[in-house]
Amino acid sequence: MEFNSELYFITDSTGYELEEFLARVEDALKGGVTMLQLREKQKTTRAYMELAGKVHQICRDYKVPLIIDDRVDVMLAIGAEGVHLGAEDMPLWIARKLIGPDKILGATAKTVEAAKSAYEAGADYLGVGAIFPTTTKVKTVLTSLETLDAICKAVPIPVNAIGGLHAENLDVLNGIDIAGVCAVSGIMHAESPRKAAEKMRKRFRGLKNETSEYFEIGNHGNVCSNWRSNFTDSSYRRYVSDGASY
Repeated sequence: MEFNSELYFITDSTGYELEEFLARVEDALKGGVTMLQLREKQKTTRAYMELAGKVHQICRDYKVPLIIDDRVDVMLAIGAEGVHLGAEDMPLWIARKLIGPDKILGATAKTVEAAKSAYEAGADYLGVGAIFPTTTKVKTVLTSLETLDAICKAVPIPVNAIGGLHAENLDVLNGIDIAGVCAVSGIMHAESPRKAAEKMRKRFRGLKNETSEYFEIGNHGNVCSNWRSNFTDSSYRRYVSDGASY
């Protein structure tokens, strides 16, 4: 199945009544979200399925693929377009056998070795991070920008950056050949999910255009070195410690 992971929105229903949650999901889709992942760590199987069915209908209206987090059974039950699995979830090769060749299989990878293994096991795309600390209830471990860059170069499938990202901090990804960016709080908890999505997608496209220009003239190495000279590991760590938690 073809897909565009340019702006990958991951939901968080915590603190929202159903009607408001669904309204925020639709508002984000209006803003240009290209893929949507429904993430529900606490719901029962039945509750997860019921919510997934409602979200899936909205996604269909906007022709955006719905990815179910963790649960292959829920994905199959409601006919979603794909599933995303972490390191502690069902092995990817088993998931691929269950969902078949035409569904989207995403995986989380934090090292080059894990990325290569996920690709070999049948993953269609990778989520790599966290780039910045997050306020979601999902356990996060920071991933360096060097590791993200190395993963992009190591596998032939799309790689998305994730973790505390929003329109104002995407510049740190300049020079890294990612396929897209993932957002949770940056869109979900924004005053206007639609405006937040629009702004984030516009900024990412601008970033990709800047990166593409360097690739086209054969200066990728210079981009990385120039960017690192302006935004070193130490300044990145200071940026994180100064409150980049979203």
